[in-house]
Amino acid sequence: MRHAAATTGGLLFKPGLRSHGAPRIKKGSTMSRDATAPEERETWPALRRGWRRRCPSCGSGPLLRGYLKVRDTCPACREELHHHRADDGPAYLTILIVGHLMAPLLLFVFETWRPEPLTLFTIFAVGCVGLTLYLLPRLKGAIVAFQWARGMHGFGSHPEPDPRP
Repeated sequence: MRHAAATTGGLLFKPGLRSHGAPRIKKGSTMSRDATAPEERETWPALRRGWRRRCPSCGSGPLLRGYLKVRDTCPACREELHHHRADDGPAYLTILIVGHLMAPLLLFVFETWRPEPLTLFTIFAVGCVGLTLYLLPRLKGAIVAFQWARGMHGFGSHPEPDPRP
């Protein structure tokens, strides 16, 4: 059996194939690239609304139904929010932020005041847990809002209107 590169003349891909699902627009076509682009949404206002745990679309409805559960739709503007794919992103960002804030602070406190190890552990454990509980829902809201603003994971598509009255 020959290697794929040997059978395609040294190329590991076929020139006519595309690696993504974007539609191919032919030269001379009446359809422009702008016609297929999703609507533009402002990212920074959406991120601020998400950080405040508000709907990224209207900013008035609550984004979360509990501590971390995202609502299916916004109660104020009826924007569908079930498309989100936040998954482990908020947890990773929380660990990154808490670790980068608390590790230098721990070193500074230990080198400056030399507290008892049990005291140091207790204070920093409570601080890490408190900061984590504060950041986690806000970062989840910001990630969902970022996905909404960029039209990711179905946020950019608009379903056909329901023909039923």
